[in-house]
Amino acid sequence: MKFNIFGAPDYAMIDVDLAQGESVVAESGAMVAMSANTKMTTSTRGGLLKGLKRAVLGGESLFQNTFTAENGNGRVQLAPSTPGDLKQWDLAEGQSLFMQGGCYVASTPETTLDTKWGGAKGFFSGTGMFLLKATGPGTVFVSAYGALHQVRIEGEYIVDTGHIVAFEETLTYSISKVGGLKSFFFGGEGLVARFSGHGNAWVQTRNPTSLVEFVNPFRPVKSND
Repeated sequence: MKFNIFGAPDYAMIDVDLAQGESVVAESGAMVAMSANTKMTTSTRGGLLKGLKRAVLGGESLFQNTFTAENGNGRVQLAPSTPGDLKQWDLAEGQSLFMQGGCYVASTPETTLDTKWGGAKGFFSGTGMFLLKATGPGTVFVSAYGALHQVRIEGEYIVDTGHIVAFEETLTYSISKVGGLKSFFFGGEGLVARFSGHGNAWVQTRNPTSLVEFVNPFRPVKSND
C-alpha cells in the first residue's frame, strides 16, 4: 500500500494506492472518492460486541468500511469530518498508540483497534472516559482539528485535555485542574493531563469544545411567542 497525505495542515486528505488484493480499513463516512475497481465492504470489524464497544465507549462508529482493490491496482481517497491535519503511525508488532476518540480515520487490516479505560475523571473533554488504542503491526491514520504538533516529553508535561490527539504507550498520565477552583471556573481552562515518562505526545492547535462555546451565543433561538 502506498499513500500520500495532501492538503495538510488545513484540509488534509489521504490518497491511497492499493495493489491488487490490498485493503485499507476506514471509519464510516471517511471515503471521498475511489476507483471503479475498488470494492467497499461494511462490517463491525471484530464482531458486534467489539464494534459496540468502540462506538459506545470510544466515540467511533459502529461499522467500518474496508476498501479492497480488485482486478488490478485500485485507489481510494479518505478524509476526516473536521478540517485539520492528518498523520500516519507505522506500528511494530505489539506496539500501541493511544488516541482521542473521534481522531481515528483509517488503518491497515492487521492493525487492532480497541478501547482503554481512561480514568474515573474522564480524559478528553467532551469525549468521555475511554481512549482508543491501536496496536500493531500496521499503519494507523489519525486526524486533528487544526495542525498537529509533536511534543517530546522527558519527565513531566502538562497539556489541556481538549488539545491532545495521541500519545505513546511509554507515557503515563493523571487528570487534574490546572489551578485552584477560581482558575477552574473563571480562568477559561478546564482539566489538564499531567504526563510523565519518556515518549511523544501529539497535540492539536485547535479545541473543538472551544469552537462550540464560541459559536453557541450566535445560534438562532426559536421564540416561544
